[in-house]
Amino acid sequence: MQLLTFSDKNGVADYVATYLIERIKSFVPSSEKPFLVLGLPTGSTPIPVYERLVKAYQKNEISFKHIVTFNMDEYVGLSDTHHQSYHYFMKQYLFDFIDIPKEQINILNGMASEAEEECKQYEEKIKSYGGIDIQLGGIGENGHLAFNEPDTPFEIRTHKQRLTDDTIVVNSRFFDKKEDVPTHALTIGLKTIFEAKQVIIMATGLKKSDAVAKSIQGKVTTDCPASMMQNHHNVLFVCDEDAASKVVQK
Repeated sequence: MQLLTFSDKNGVADYVATYLIERIKSFVPSSEKPFLVLGLPTGSTPIPVYERLVKAYQKNEISFKHIVTFNMDEYVGLSDTHHQSYHYFMKQYLFDFIDIPKEQINILNGMASEAEEECKQYEEKIKSYGGIDIQLGGIGENGHLAFNEPDTPFEIRTHKQRLTDDTIVVNSRFFDKKEDVPTHALTIGLKTIFEAKQVIIMATGLKKSDAVAKSIQGKVTTDCPASMMQNHHNVLFVCDEDAASKVVQK
């Protein structure tokens, strides 16, 4: 596990975007490996990364024609046109401004009548592409990854998850009122994240400092889902100084 610290959130976004741009530039599709597979998050932290990717595309520095994406999660009960759905979010900040073919975009269907079957098919589709090459993610204040809340088993795969009250309160800032926040989401599992070839976790702000410290230096426990990353062979935390402020320097 590696930790990179930058002075502010712009430094975090610059580093992550530059890294992704270079990986996209250097990817050479082949019959054995036709696509670079990216796992993508939503939320406020990745927005400046997506803005930088869009700018790179507009400058003809990169193309997304050989990129396949799998988003981490989606709220249950929100249609893909709902302004707080993650389908809408991704179109608003990334997909509407780049050349990625629609059939290479994958986001869980929060309106699926059979949630279990939707999750099973999503998992199978990830496997059909050989797994996720680079999983980008944020971290919740309680240490959750995607919507895998505390006490979620490490071995779980894509599934329907009940959101904790803390997560609902945090996410209520995006809705008119707390009562509008969905109580459940479909999310890729911790095992799915762990099987990515590389994981990059971004964190900014003091509110994330406890979760970052527990994830990097605390006990590996389901009380802090992100702590499982201590056992991953290729994981990078990219944080601003506030988010990394409680990590003990050795």
